[in-house]
Amino acid sequence: MPCNLAINDQDVPMDVPKQIARLVQEACIREVCAPKPGNVNRKHDFSDTSLEDFLVSAVAIGHAFEKAARVSVGQTVWQATMDCRRHVRSNTNLGIILLMAPLVKASLSAVENSEAGGQTNLGKVRECLRAVLLSLTVEDARLVYTAIRAANPGGLGRVPEQDVLEEPSVTLLEAMQLAGDRDSVASEYVTEFEITYSIGLPSLGEALSKGINFTDAVVQAFLTILSRVPDTLIARKNGAETARQVSQWAEEVLTQGGIYSSRGRENILEFDSALRDSSHKLNPGTTADLTAAAVFLILLEKETFGKSP
Repeated sequence: MPCNLAINDQDVPMDVPKQIARLVQEACIREVCAPKPGNVNRKHDFSDTSLEDFLVSAVAIGHAFEKAARVSVGQTVWQATMDCRRHVRSNTNLGIILLMAPLVKASLSAVENSEAGGQTNLGKVRECLRAVLLSLTVEDARLVYTAIRAANPGGLGRVPEQDVLEEPSVTLLEAMQLAGDRDSVASEYVTEFEITYSIGLPSLGEALSKGINFTDAVVQAFLTILSRVPDTLIARKNGAETARQVSQWAEEVLTQGGIYSSRGRENILEFDSALRDSSHKLNPGTTADLTAAAVFLILLEKETFGKSP
């Protein structure tokens, strides 16, 4: 049956919006705590951002995502970003918020459709995601632009058309289409989350199915995404060629076994060291955001849809 987006708090079981918001928070925490090369984690802070900042941010966004059923994607992005800015001084999770907002809206729609006799699974979520993305408005774009300006992400730059420092005149999906070739978060909107569904989710699920602990599985998924999709944050800061080189390094680490072998684990540590400097220019931050989206979906499948990852 078609995905119905006309939902509110009365259309889904009372605890579902809170449960899904909690999964967003858990996904953020699991992603940041995993020792992903070049990122803030349990072993490494940045000079301007700490693990504590990310954990506080994960808590802060919960309220905005609890309300996602009855507000627009743009409102969720704006509210979650503003809530974070009240607690942390740097941009910790704008990319994650941008990815999670339509995913959560679609998840709630999928659950509502299952209550009406449909089947709930990640395929249904993607079907609803398609409807969510097509329903995005100019007002969604305006709210997201406001949130981006407030978060002030690194390497933003200026563009000739629909620049984020100006007021948009197109829908959020159309704005993402314009940015899709330079930002992987934007490209997810355009491709109905192709990276998340076709790379991140399968690699995470495969690792977990082999009995790998969740933390290591997150690292493996991160490396797999990075090996196949050059990180657009690195590209904005250093150029496309450097981003491609980092992806090649990630592929070499996977060739050595990744988290599945002692040699691969040694290479992960070496790769991590190579990506770190005082300016954090080689931080694969966009890849971390994409990894968090995959973590959310695997948690959603297990806890809401009752399937083991």
